[in-house]
Amino acid sequence: MNQLIEQLTKEQQSEVKRQMAIYSQGVQEIIPTEELEQKLATSILENRPLKIKLGLDPSAPDVHLGHTVVLNKMRQFQENGHLIQLIIGDFTGKIGDPTGKSVARKQLTDEEVKFNAKTYFEQFAKVIDMEKVELHYNSKWLSKLNFEDVIQLAGKITVARLLERDDFEERIAFKKPISLHEFFYPLMQGYDSVMLECDIELGGTDQHFNILMGRHFQEKFNKEKQVALLMPLLEGLDGVEKMSKSKKNYIGIDESPQEMYGKAMSIPDQLMIKYFELVTNFTPDQLKTLKQQIEIGELHPRDAKMLLGKTIVTMYHGEEAAEAAQQHFITVFQQRNLPTDIPEITWNGDTEILVTDLLVELQLLTSKSEARRMINNRGIKLNEIKVEDPALVVSVTDGLIVQVGKRKIVKILL
Repeated sequence: MNQLIEQLTKEQQSEVKRQMAIYSQGVQEIIPTEELEQKLATSILENRPLKIKLGLDPSAPDVHLGHTVVLNKMRQFQENGHLIQLIIGDFTGKIGDPTGKSVARKQLTDEEVKFNAKTYFEQFAKVIDMEKVELHYNSKWLSKLNFEDVIQLAGKITVARLLERDDFEERIAFKKPISLHEFFYPLMQGYDSVMLECDIELGGTDQHFNILMGRHFQEKFNKEKQVALLMPLLEGLDGVEKMSKSKKNYIGIDESPQEMYGKAMSIPDQLMIKYFELVTNFTPDQLKTLKQQIEIGELHPRDAKMLLGKTIVTMYHGEEAAEAAQQHFITVFQQRNLPTDIPEITWNGDTEILVTDLLVELQLLTSKSEARRMINNRGIKLNEIKVEDPALVVSVTDGLIVQVGKRKIVKILL
């Protein structure tokens, strides 16, 4: 290793250090760090880009900031001239990754895979340059394996090793069934790395087992082993659970600038630096300065959070939209004034209506039960007056302003 570094000029050694600092930022674990440094040195010596793998089973089409943690790391590699290998698991997706699942995962149809993959590409383009991505579908090689090939592949891993997976151990402990086909998922993900001769594979910490399968099978097939870069899982707006649409604690990258900014302002203070590290384009030096400013009191946490919200919106909607979203937030939530651009809805319904029915009819909430909960939590206002009775009958008048929570405001026109 030292001999390899010694072959580099001082400028090249400096470049290895620069890239290592970038790729290490916000990373939970590099397995192993020394090999990543060696691969970078070799890449510079040979003027050859590294192959950076990200495998995806498009099980859900909507991308949120939690997904961009890995995408931002890919963007960093891409900006330094390395090759992104994006693998769409159109074959593995039909099995379903058992990671973190207490039951077997739903198997996707061809139509679902194609639809979700297309949606992914459109959203990924907001983070990485999709025109410079090497796109692969793993059915290209996995569907060609015959039964003898599969037996030989299975012979390169022990059952004991497969049972080391936390989710399998848990299901066994609680006597929950494990289907035999689920054991083949990590084998196939590892075989993807063999076929593409990947140098580095990215993924969340929940992909630790699957990504190490790539190293295992590359070694078994006499290939150079890939390095694993494991990114931390991003907590959502509740500050506890992993960001997820099902938990309703997410910021979607397709959401409006105002919604995105407003949600960013609800991120818990203790997670601000983590969000700056994982979902923004701040450099290591910028992060260091930001941390110092907060620590010495030069930058107030509120102002830091406003910078975070503006940075996130700028990344997905542009600087002008981010400035407008920030001004809207200041006007509505800091100065407690109503905005001048309240969305207007023409009302053709009854002029006397239960408040819960009104909220559902306006599509501000999805159900009457949700409306009752919001009222009981003092989250509903009519003309800036809080509604306290879920049984209130509203007299709908022209210009009535209905507010739900902090971010949904509409004006009714008759």
